Amino acid sequence: MSPPEGLFPGVPYDYAAVAPPGAVVFTAGACPLDPEGGVVAPGDHREQARVALANLLAVLAAHGCGPQDLVRTTIYVVGEREDLVAVWDVVSSGLAPHRPPSTLLGVTVLGYPDQLVEIDGIAAR
Repeated sequence: MSPPEGLFPGVPYDYAAVAPPGAVVFTAGACPLDPEGGVVAPGDHREQARVALANLLAVLAAHGCGPQDLVRTTIYVVGEREDLVAVWDVVSSGLAPHRPPSTLLGVTVLGYPDQLVEIDGIAAR
């Protein structure tokens, strides 16, 4: 399946997989990429979180799901504890009032240069 409108088509993986018979959607990590594949807002955890969440929600929408269908997220953040808290604030407010079980992880590096945030999710239709 081609990526949803506005997402970078050149990634070397699928944006999501649907488990038979279509009840569960597993997403790849949503990155803070613009439609041309560039990382947005280098150095800005909050803006990268906002864009990564928007990209995750676009992938879910392309598979018939909304934020209310998320049953789990994992949020990866390069940075210090305060950066994790800042990203968490953006993601949790962006999903409100729905708050799926989530894991927030501090990591050393992510896949794209200047990338600070990545969010993956599992949704049930």
